Amino acid sequence: MWSEDVWDPAQYERFRDERSQPFFDLVGLVRPRPGMRVVDLGCGTGELTALLHGRLEARETIGIDASEAMLEQARPRSAGGLRFEPGDIAAWDGRDFDLVFSNAALHWVEDHDELFTRLRRALTAGGQLAVQVPANHEHPSQTVAVAVAREEPFRRAFRGWTRVSPVLAPHEYAGLLERIGFAEQHVRLQVYGHRLDSRDEVVEWLRGTTLTDYQQRLDPDLWDGFLARYRERLLPRLPDRRPFFFTFQRILIWGRL
Repeated sequence: MWSEDVWDPAQYERFRDERSQPFFDLVGLVRPRPGMRVVDLGCGTGELTALLHGRLEARETIGIDASEAMLEQARPRSAGGLRFEPGDIAAWDGRDFDLVFSNAALHWVEDHDELFTRLRRALTAGGQLAVQVPANHEHPSQTVAVAVAREEPFRRAFRGWTRVSPVLAPHEYAGLLERIGFAEQHVRLQVYGHRLDSRDEVVEWLRGTTLTDYQQRLDPDLWDGFLARYRERLLPRLPDRRPFFFTFQRILIWGRL
């Protein structure tokens, strides 16, 4: 398996404005308190983490990410109680936080029942959880990637693996928050519409996110073939309009103990 850090900050930030609105909607659900201690799981380049830290006027904010390329972009933003650390969010087990925050990262982690139970243990009394996860796994941009992974020679290289989203339905998150002890909650599915220059840009969007999971499992030559085949199968499934209206479903989750 090819295991190089394939996250490319420049590719991810290519659609920075489009990716930012769900973050601001999620922050809008948080109830600020004086002197908050905050963790941002999957902080990426740290730009939005710094905005979160400033908006909440937090005493301390820690950004966690597994990608060294992302952290290189984030660390220069460290100041005034804000810092960034390497870490695997799938294994993170912190304590004594007033807010556990994660914007478009926890869909990389399996078993959300166990995950949310663990995140709940990280909170202080009256602490808050604020999470946004993509829920676009039924869009052709996602289903075509799975279909290509089942073709040869990719199927052999993946040893039968395909990406399966661990994201639950909105009502399942509501039930989960109730079971693990959140006194208040807000869960909603929201559709974000993005006007891209053309349907070709959907490929570029996915290259910065979902397709990295496929890329890191292939050697570079086979990855080039996978990407070409993905483009070949995906584009005929999308209307050839300019601009292209790319709909993206996301789940916003907030709870307070």
